Amino acid sequence: MQSAIPSIKGISSMATRQVLAELVAGFQQQSACAVTMEAVGGVDAAKRVQAGEAFDVVVLASDAIDKLIAAGHLQAGSKVDLVRSGVAACVRAGAALPDIGSEDAVKRAVMAADSISYSTGPSGVALARLFERWGIATDIQGRMVQAPPGVPVGALVARGEVELGFQQLSELLHVEGITVVGPLPPAIQIITTFSAGVHASVAAGSQQAERVHAMLDYMRSPQAAEAKQRQGMEPA
Repeated sequence: MQSAIPSIKGISSMATRQVLAELVAGFQQQSACAVTMEAVGGVDAAKRVQAGEAFDVVVLASDAIDKLIAAGHLQAGSKVDLVRSGVAACVRAGAALPDIGSEDAVKRAVMAADSISYSTGPSGVALARLFERWGIATDIQGRMVQAPPGVPVGALVARGEVELGFQQLSELLHVEGITVVGPLPPAIQIITTFSAGVHASVAAGSQQAERVHAMLDYMRSPQAAEAKQRQGMEPA
């Protein structure tokens, strides 16, 4: 009787879906292990882990991993920073490109847009804080559209539902029907670090733990850097 192929089951936020797909493919080429990574909205992923759903590994924004570790859902000391991701702006394909070359230019573009979209993730929270700091949050409140969890901001822009969208570059790269205007300028760039954590159900020292750690070692190795950059991210 043929033995089952060892497998790893994981969950991640949508922001890392593409880069993890590429990294998982690379890892599987050099290991005798199957990997299944499910990508959903980051808020939903954290809720499912909190509810007790079984995963071997979880990849979310760094602060979300910290909270899951503190609550005992992920193993203490298992956190591994994988990628750093910045925010970019997008418009519908064929639309005029706004100037976003400076902080003042981005502010003018936001004020001029009929509608602005942002995500439910950490970049969206930081963007809302930026608008508050600029003192324009109340002025644009009626024009702000938050994309539902798991729905790319770019999808709303592509359908013409929103004029100007902001989301992590990695989530905009593969959306059809939009033009990525470019990253936010350094003065206001929003960087999110995405990290992995090993689920508390994975027994320390077990073969499964060894497999998960081997995958995470690969994902943070120098040979994984090129894939991260291809997907609009940088090694953490």
